[in-house]
Amino acid sequence: MSCQEVCEFLDAYVDKELDVFTSSQFDRHLTECAACRAKYDQYQQMHDSVRVHMEYFPASEEFVQKLRAQLHQSGRRPAENIRRSWFPQWRVWAMAASVVAVLLLTAVLLRMVRRPSSSDVLAEEVVSSHIRSLLANHLSDVVSSDQHTVKPWFSGKLDFAPLVKDLSSKGFPLAGGRLDYLDDRPVAALVYKRRQHTINLFLWPSSASNSRPRTLTIRGYNVVHWTHSHMAYWAVSDVNAGDLGEFAHDLED
Repeated sequence: MSCQEVCEFLDAYVDKELDVFTSSQFDRHLTECAACRAKYDQYQQMHDSVRVHMEYFPASEEFVQKLRAQLHQSGRRPAENIRRSWFPQWRVWAMAASVVAVLLLTAVLLRMVRRPSSSDVLAEEVVSSHIRSLLANHLSDVVSSDQHTVKPWFSGKLDFAPLVKDLSSKGFPLAGGRLDYLDDRPVAALVYKRRQHTINLFLWPSSASNSRPRTLTIRGYNVVHWTHSHMAYWAVSDVNAGDLGEFAHDLED
């Protein structure tokens, strides 16, 4: 989410009018962008101040008496006159209610159509983790091209043993590994290289047994996702889709 989008929808975010996915994008952006966070704090303070300090103006007794008198007079009119005066208004209100109902139904259907699946949300998280590792210059907690050095490093840090392969003979040398957090749990992140490109491979246990690789592109990055032997694999990089698909195939073999 860009700073311009944050400014555009900041009022809706403060009033809690956004859907869950957009709100999570807001949360992530505000965590990473100090300028937008400061603007949000100003909006929130103004919102809270208006709610606390806004004056309440009760209706005066004179106004209440006039309103009661008018209601009393209208109640004394003959029933036929009341029906004649209210029937046209009733038709207008019925038509307006129908239009509102159609608009609400359309809005709900559009939101359901646009709502991303849990897999798409997770793919966005994977790409964000890849970008953060590059920006923060924190690709590896253990730097090594030796799989027998990288794999033991995860021992005691995860509740599973990640599969670590040396694919240097295939043109994808191992560069290291680190801990990351995805899908509401700690995961292993293995770092591979393809010439000058970096490939992040995220893996963790999955309830699914096996699935064929699925390729997609998010924010200019190529992503390949598959499951094998109850392990989920997510490979992400700016390398071309063909090379990333070859990496996934070599890893499965």
